[in-house]
Amino acid sequence: MSELVTGEAVALELRPAKLPSRALAVLLDLAVALIAYLVVTTGVVIATASLDEAAQTALSIAMFVLLLVGGPIAVETLSHGRSLGKLACGLRVVRDDGGPIRFRHALVRGLIGVIEILMTLGVVAVIASLVSARGRRLGDVFAGTLVVRERIPVTRTGFVPPPPPWLAGRFTGLDLSAVPDGLWLAIRQYLTRMQQLDPQVAWSMAERLATDLAGRTGAPAPHDVPPAAYLAAVLQERQAREARRAFGNGAAVAAPPPPAPAAYGGGGAGPVGVPYVPLAGDPNVPPVAPGGAAYVPPAGAGHSPVAPDVVRQPAAPTPQDEPPATGFAPPA
Repeated sequence: MSELVTGEAVALELRPAKLPSRALAVLLDLAVALIAYLVVTTGVVIATASLDEAAQTALSIAMFVLLLVGGPIAVETLSHGRSLGKLACGLRVVRDDGGPIRFRHALVRGLIGVIEILMTLGVVAVIASLVSARGRRLGDVFAGTLVVRERIPVTRTGFVPPPPPWLAGRFTGLDLSAVPDGLWLAIRQYLTRMQQLDPQVAWSMAERLATDLAGRTGAPAPHDVPPAAYLAAVLQERQAREARRAFGNGAAVAAPPPPAPAAYGGGGAGPVGVPYVPLAGDPNVPPVAPGGAAYVPPAGAGHSPVAPDVVRQPAAPTPQDEPPATGFAPPA
């Protein structure tokens, strides 16, 4: 777990799988694939006994490629990295940024796995896993994937604060195809650890990540959105797209996010140090007096703001401000 560290010295929560558990999962997968190969091949040979030897050899090769190569690729693609052996051992194949794998990742892993697992009896895969700091074989290195332990204590899992409600759906039109997995990983790890950082350090890191993200998307970051909230909103949009791609457009979407946490100024001063400014009529936050809680940067802090400790509340209504009594009681 300590090897998964970004350039900002933030540890990733995912735990790389150890070699024994990976080897056991591969053996289980190979056993199932060989049994299926023998059964199907026997049936095909019996059904094609009248064909010549060349035709039977071609069918045997086709069955080998289909079941021992195409089978694992199809299973990992459809199960999003959970084959039968990995499911039994509590493992899963994910991308370097922790997201679900796609067909291209499973294809690269499967094709290289034929060489380093089947043709060399797993010797190359074992050596590569022992040399790699995260236990990755050659297929994982070329595919940009990682086998991790899926069954971990819930308390160890990092929590990514949701973006403020007023940013919901604001970045649906962004082109996220050019954003690399490493940047997504850095953003996710920053959001899970920003409350543990110094406010000025957290603000500068958020600005740097927001600038990198805006450069990859081709659209400038909004000036009216704090950098940390911008990162959280774009990350949530990306996760929503991944969910729609994995489970279909008709799949249920996660519930709307709760009110902005303290990290974005919704429940008090957070480490990123920016006041939460809701849209007009937002029912999730108490009203704030117009022009209240102006931002004053601390001395020597440069452009790194710090959230105010007190937010002024609106004064109590005076009798002359109250509407005249009409005797009408509004419905509940």
